[in-house]
Amino acid sequence: MAELSSTNALFSEVALLVQRAQQRVAISVNAELTTLYWQVGKAIKQRLLQNQNPNYGEQLVKSLAIQLSAQFGKGWSKAQVWNCLRTAEIFPEEQKIYALSRELSWTHLRKLIYIENDLKREFYIEICKLERWSTRQLEKRIGSMLYERTAISKKPEETIKHELQTLKEEKKLNPDLVFRDPYFLDFLGLKDTYSEKDIESAIVAELQRFISEFGSDFAFLARQKRITIDNEDYYIDLLFYHRSLRCLVVIDLKLDAFKAAYKGQMELYLRWLQKYETIEGEESPIGLILCAEAGGEHIELMQLEKSNIKVAKYLTKLPPKKLLQAKLHEAIRIARERLDNKAGDE
Repeated sequence: MAELSSTNALFSEVALLVQRAQQRVAISVNAELTTLYWQVGKAIKQRLLQNQNPNYGEQLVKSLAIQLSAQFGKGWSKAQVWNCLRTAEIFPEEQKIYALSRELSWTHLRKLIYIENDLKREFYIEICKLERWSTRQLEKRIGSMLYERTAISKKPEETIKHELQTLKEEKKLNPDLVFRDPYFLDFLGLKDTYSEKDIESAIVAELQRFISEFGSDFAFLARQKRITIDNEDYYIDLLFYHRSLRCLVVIDLKLDAFKAAYKGQMELYLRWLQKYETIEGEESPIGLILCAEAGGEHIELMQLEKSNIKVAKYLTKLPPKKLLQAKLHEAIRIARERLDNKAGDE
């Protein structure tokens, strides 16, 4: 029995060594391949600079793809050669692409190089590295316009650059890089008519997917957490903890437009949590109000940021990407009208 236990312990030790070696080999192979593709792209780019004919690029890529495929196999399609060229254009420095290849796969980079906006691309690169997204997760985040929904995207360009640089160098996460507006709740499977309790129940039932939308650092703590102040009970809709921000996060769900009273309610929750739940080393709690309409002027006049409160819109349906902004308010209006109509019929 002791001999079997000793063998099992040895196996675990050896298996760990093998797994670590496999990881190092995978990283090394990815880095070599990515660097190769970048070098191919750089060579093509230099050739194109020597010929100003607007049709020359298409002809060159097509011809090169045929020759490479004949010599090295189908991994050198026309699309792949274009990817190589695009990579060299987006990342002109070899040192930059090599550093990225140690953390992101070539498949990740193929998704990232076609993001036109430099700041948006850097946002996805840094958050992808931080939260270790799979390529499927990255594609989904880009498709749902995650960057456009973060608070940071509304900031001045220099502020965005500064926050991304801080995240890159110090791994310090600004809340504006975390909170989204609006959050998409289409995956909850809610009907056209719903209540706040329906939303809460759906969120808890689909908690894993909900956290995926928020980001991997959110940990669920409680639903309808009761707090008592002066012998009066209050209930916090949802309570999370965010590891990177090192703070509690209160989420309050509202079906209607943002109202001034919601600020006072949230401030009460945050101050209670600060007094009774926050432990040494944690940052002050943050509040997130999910409501049908964010009420821009209300938020501006009430200076919610100073109270550590964020306000975001939520949707029960995800419109097509190209119609997202135009359909945002319309989708909420229709959902609420149907809710009101059903209430009137009853």
